[in-house]
Amino acid sequence: MSGIIGKKIGMTSLFNEEGKNIPCTVIQAGPCAILQVRTLEVDGYSAVQLGFDDKSEKNVGKALAGHFKKAGSTPKAKLVEFHDGFAEAKVGEEVKVDLFIEGEYVDVTGTSKGKGFQGVVKRHGFGGVMQATHGQHNRLRAPGSIGAGSDPSRVFKGMRMAGRMGGKQVTVQNLQVLKVDQEQNLLVVKGAVPGAKNSYVIIRKWN
Repeated sequence: MSGIIGKKIGMTSLFNEEGKNIPCTVIQAGPCAILQVRTLEVDGYSAVQLGFDDKSEKNVGKALAGHFKKAGSTPKAKLVEFHDGFAEAKVGEEVKVDLFIEGEYVDVTGTSKGKGFQGVVKRHGFGGVMQATHGQHNRLRAPGSIGAGSDPSRVFKGMRMAGRMGGKQVTVQNLQVLKVDQEQNLLVVKGAVPGAKNSYVIIRKWN
């Protein structure tokens, strides 16, 4: 499996040959610099490290600055390792959006939008207590009973309750590539991908 690092630009829609309006996401995919090639003999595993999106030198530590200098690259904001798909990769080369072909399917990984602390109705889709009669004051969105009484006298692990929602790594699989713009390094995929605008995403394809 090979891939590329990208940045979510936003959503739009396209019309297909049948005249149907298809929602899609525009991603700036690359160009990504190959910063390091890990080998089985030296590192114990095979992988290729890609870097995407230039970063100011003053915001880079000395260790990373030396890493970028050794690779002959400018400082990058996002670094990701890919374990397959770059058999003949060399440090200093670039991976561009021409890695993808229109019509193929890809997996997109991103960080979902953080929603903060939310209740069970929004977080888990609970229905709430529903009726507002019989003295149910301010209980419409309550979780209800969470335990089983005196036995086992505890709340089971994994009980769906209120808590922090979003802000997790999410992967959406089998998104079709609708367009590949090599001049502007843009990739248009069908449907939605996780994350907010200008957030980093990882696009993987099966070789």
